[in-house]
Amino acid sequence: MTVLTSPDPVRPPTGQNVIVNDFSINVATPNGTGSQTSNLTLLRALFKMGIPVNGKNLFPSNIQGLPTWFQIRVSKDGYVSRLDDNAILVAFNPATMINDISELPSGGVCFVPEMQRGVPHRDDVTFYQVPVRQIMKGNPAKGKLKDYLSNMAYVGVLSYMIGIPLEYIDRALMHHFNNRRKLVDSNMEVVNSAFAWAAEHIEKVDPYYVEPMNETEGLMLITGNEAAGMGALFGGAQVVAWYPITPSTSVVDAINAHKNSLRDPDSIAVIQAEDELAAIGMVLGAGWAGGRAMTATSGPGVSLMAEFAGLAYFAEIPSVIWDIQRVGPSTGLPTRSCQGDITFAYYLGHGDTKNVVLLPKDPAECFAMATTAFNLAEELQTLVLVLSDLDIGMNYWMSKPFEMPTEEIRRGKVLSAEDLTNFKTKFNGEVWGRYKDVDGDGIPYRTLPGNENPAAAYFARGTGHDDYAKYSERPDDWLKNTDRLGRKFDTARNMVPAPEILDNENANIGIIYYGSTWPAIEEGRDLLREAGVETATMRLRALPFNAEVRAFIERYDHVYVVEMNRDAQMQTLLRTELPDLTMRIRSIAHLDGRPLTGPFVKNRVLEGESGK
Repeated sequence: MTVLTSPDPVRPPTGQNVIVNDFSINVATPNGTGSQTSNLTLLRALFKMGIPVNGKNLFPSNIQGLPTWFQIRVSKDGYVSRLDDNAILVAFNPATMINDISELPSGGVCFVPEMQRGVPHRDDVTFYQVPVRQIMKGNPAKGKLKDYLSNMAYVGVLSYMIGIPLEYIDRALMHHFNNRRKLVDSNMEVVNSAFAWAAEHIEKVDPYYVEPMNETEGLMLITGNEAAGMGALFGGAQVVAWYPITPSTSVVDAINAHKNSLRDPDSIAVIQAEDELAAIGMVLGAGWAGGRAMTATSGPGVSLMAEFAGLAYFAEIPSVIWDIQRVGPSTGLPTRSCQGDITFAYYLGHGDTKNVVLLPKDPAECFAMATTAFNLAEELQTLVLVLSDLDIGMNYWMSKPFEMPTEEIRRGKVLSAEDLTNFKTKFNGEVWGRYKDVDGDGIPYRTLPGNENPAAAYFARGTGHDDYAKYSERPDDWLKNTDRLGRKFDTARNMVPAPEILDNENANIGIIYYGSTWPAIEEGRDLLREAGVETATMRLRALPFNAEVRAFIERYDHVYVVEMNRDAQMQTLLRTELPDLTMRIRSIAHLDGRPLTGPFVKNRVLEGESGK
């Protein structure tokens, strides 16, 4: 075991202007150089110190070479939204160094490799040089491994300079390498050397420090995609068909990683299909047969699934698509986050199609909504789309440990052989028909393959049909069926997760938001309050809208819809479905590939209220 030999890290001096546990760090490195280990080590070490943190990985879509940034926010107040101003920069990418340094705020701090040429001079920034070659001198590692380990040099120097005790770095590495001590020791050797070098050679003159807190006890760090995969296992997933695509692949990776420990592995089939069309086809086949089936993809994959989505809607086949959104159109920015698939998912499928859409905000809701998605798909006999995004899905978030799902598995209106025999008696002489509405809610009863009752068989049709699944092009049959589907969608309004509403009797402004914008909304509201502006909020958790959405908008003079897309897609849906409230609904829509910030929300609301 590597001995943790070092002086103590620096500590905040008393009686001076210092900034403790309230700043952001930006680490800039070339993609593919192994910096993920070093960056996650810093993030988890700060988390283990009890400090509220959030880490956002801004990485390119190629395999190696292009710039990547990892931003760590520490906040004594618990804010986890992105900051535009990163007080500390680790400038270890020559290709972006000049621009990265130019973006540092006045009073910022920059760590650069000692031999780096062309470092721009700024009198208002503190520079610290890190002698990576000297620190790595004598290290026995060779080739790529040595290059990867060299990143731990900035981990050691930065840890000393802001006050991270080495025991937390060691604990973070133990977690990262699954307690494999040999791997931890090879990294800690470099960290120790860099830490000791900084203690001997650098005089700290900047104001940024961290100190242990107690705010993360009982919490964990987890990505939304891992949570979604685990939730699918608890939710009863039986068939998972998929084709790899960024940023959704780790949903299925998580299912494969945990299926042996959380489930009988023989109770679930995970199939990598040849493409997205085959994947969704398998999902529909399994859903028709009575299995709980899902796929995970992103916008381009959903595009390929559109025709099958229409079949799921019209033939009424339970099915689930997890769409981990990335920036489009086309290939767009495949490694950046957005909320650009809202209208696409809602209307997915040609013709008059509307789908149920779930909108989780964080890993905990990804875990819980996995069960909800399966239940709604079976109860409503339809396609359900879960719209997460890259920020939720691939970045690490603080979360309480997930509890066993309290939502029971519900199969909906499935008839047994005995149920079919007694159908006439139970429903006042009605004869069962696969697409017949006998309850008035638009949801018919279904049978599954293997039902021994001779009356159980039917054709699942994507063409026009009557109540009994017989082919029909009669106008009255068509109108009857599509009207029933519309009635079923209205039933869904009161079955999907209700919005989360925080009313405020002192406010005449409302904010509507959804998904991963919540950290920016929480901080933005506090900043608005400091500016003397009170707000109320409603977080949408699903589509279609229910009556609570209308009531919320009616209570406030202006309601701002905050979202990460260019075309104000959620605002458009609200105005379309609530046309009489159009003049109350305003848009704050923005998309540059990065998560929103609290100051952005504050400034845009103030601009709106000032008439700009």
